[in-house]
Amino acid sequence: MAFQVQKIYPLDLETSTAIGVNLPFSGDAVFNSTYLTKDAIKANLVNYFLTNKGERYLNPNFGSDIRKLLFENIDQNTLEDIKEIVIGDLKNYFPRVNITTFEVTSDPDTYLVRFYMKYIITDTNIQDELLINIEQ
Repeated sequence: MAFQVQKIYPLDLETSTAIGVNLPFSGDAVFNSTYLTKDAIKANLVNYFLTNKGERYLNPNFGSDIRKLLFENIDQNTLEDIKEIVIGDLKNYFPRVNITTFEVTSDPDTYLVRFYMKYIITDTNIQDELLINIEQ
């Protein structure tokens, strides 16, 4: 009988070794560290959504650039454009993340755009979800 081998990242076994920086920057020493790969990937996804193209030094194409689209009239076509841009960029910048659910919704009365995604990290079967609310 066959079974699936689950990949474990070596840094996840070192419980005292920090892998990345967590958001928001509000720790005792300004930065909070992440100690698991899944937490580092989630922080990197949040960083992607909050970054505009051109803001990241030496990588000007990184970022969702969604703040530009938020000032357009938000209708179903705009939401579909945002969805296509984000899914394409996520496949490019996060190849280990397989998106299972991605939804973009808006509330025009409160000027709110909500991103919700469920994803699986390749080879680990670790599932996680992310919810980001952006207000104009």
